[in-house]
Amino acid sequence: MTTNIYSATATLDDGMSFIGRTGSGFSLVLDSTPDAGGLERGPCPMELVLVSLAGCTGMDVIAMLRKMRQDVTGYEVRVRGDERAPDFPMVYTRITVEHVFRGRELVDATVAHAVELSATRYCPVSAMLGESAEVTHTYRIEQPVASE
Repeated sequence: MTTNIYSATATLDDGMSFIGRTGSGFSLVLDSTPDAGGLERGPCPMELVLVSLAGCTGMDVIAMLRKMRQDVTGYEVRVRGDERAPDFPMVYTRITVEHVFRGRELVDATVAHAVELSATRYCPVSAMLGESAEVTHTYRIEQPVASE
């Protein structure tokens, strides 16, 4: 079993803004909305949770579809935090994940299977969020654009 140990730091920059750094050397600015004292210089932490979910499930699904020899020419994962608890810490209680695919002769059942496997077995971000939120995954297949 592979065990990766990840780390991160957040250092106060200005106002409510922090510079986040990952153990692998990447950095980004985190901030808050003006009503919470921020200047919106970067995403807020709760947005990054949704981005993490989108990236995690997206990487799972595209890897599986490539192994299943599906010709995906475009793929977007859209995540929406639909509902949060009314009391602090105001965790997400309902999240919708929509997978939107374009490709040549994509097999609906194969796409559905890949999305289901990510949602229920492989994506650790989805599993963690699923402990406090109802996480719903949907998908749709669109026709590829002429240049794809």
